[in-house]
Amino acid sequence: MIPGMLHFNDMLERIRTALDHKQPLSFVRIGDGENLILAQNSVWTIEQVLQEEWAKKANMGKKGVTLPNIALRDEMVAVLKKADIVGILPPGDQTIGVREYLKRELTDQVFTYFNIRPRSICHASLNRKLAIYPGFWDMLRKHRVLIITSKASEFRKVLESKPYGLHIVNALPFSHYKDMARIQKWLMAYPDSFDIALISCGVNAVVLAQMVRDLTGKIGIDFGKGRNLLLKEKF
Repeated sequence: MIPGMLHFNDMLERIRTALDHKQPLSFVRIGDGENLILAQNSVWTIEQVLQEEWAKKANMGKKGVTLPNIALRDEMVAVLKKADIVGILPPGDQTIGVREYLKRELTDQVFTYFNIRPRSICHASLNRKLAIYPGFWDMLRKHRVLIITSKASEFRKVLESKPYGLHIVNALPFSHYKDMARIQKWLMAYPDSFDIALISCGVNAVVLAQMVRDLTGKIGIDFGKGRNLLLKEKF
């Protein structure tokens, strides 16, 4: 049974409360790419997954993961069973321009297969609303921010500049699943150096956001294409 969706203001309040009271929090999101990772050798065969355009792009080096990757699938399943907030697409949602069978329909199939029952859910695209909402940046300005993404230095410059003016404690580059161990090592070495992490690493962000929560007791936000909005990139 999937619970009712948190609204944008509910999400903001959860983040604000976690920051104010130094509580751990993880927000992860499921879209078509994550669905395909989860579908590997479960509701679909590997061959079916590899026929999809997203998988072809992944194996051309464009998605931060090479398929098949059953290890990432299993890590993602474990995360979805314990993450604080899971973003999913409502039935019939048109936020992302992919075929319907790759969206909520496939999410429901893989959630049923793996018996995934999220604690709380919200719209998978709330990260984009966070990116353009001034109140979110006002909230973060009082805290230490870590960023993990492929264009780490560029993103850092944007967030340290006006109108954001954030205190970025580090900008960790991440381009592929193989970078996971390096990030894990850094988090274990510097668990008290930041308050919240913004993570834009494609499907890997699901695992990384929970890793932040588990290893440091801080807040891990799967920021996804919110980064692209700030860097004014097409997506």
